[in-house]
Amino acid sequence: MSVPSNVRRFEALLYASLMLDALSVAVQDRTPSAEVTEQMVMTGTLLAGVMILLLVYFVRLAAQGRKNWPRWVLAAALVLSVISLGQIIGEKGMELDSAIEIVSCALTTMGLYFSFTGDAQGWFNA
Repeated sequence: MSVPSNVRRFEALLYASLMLDALSVAVQDRTPSAEVTEQMVMTGTLLAGVMILLLVYFVRLAAQGRKNWPRWVLAAALVLSVISLGQIIGEKGMELDSAIEIVSCALTTMGLYFSFTGDAQGWFNA
């Protein structure tokens, strides 16, 4: 059975979003300060990398493994990302990593839309 076109779009858009997330982590300010030690910066960067790899696994489970629950986990992660992004922009203003995250959230939203519509509806198992 061939993969429906909406599932391929979902997979491509979410992988592109996760690549942008990796780019965003790469351009974040990692300068240690009085409040943020070098070890805290390293831990945060490592956790962001692990989270990106976990989300890549969820995209693969949904698109290739035909699992339904990873789509909902990805949707919940999108909601949390948007809330976090709003708080970060409110505190620090618009920076390069924030702009990248906005594009990433838009790609994720479009990808999730494709996963719930059209020929993708019968693809995912419960």
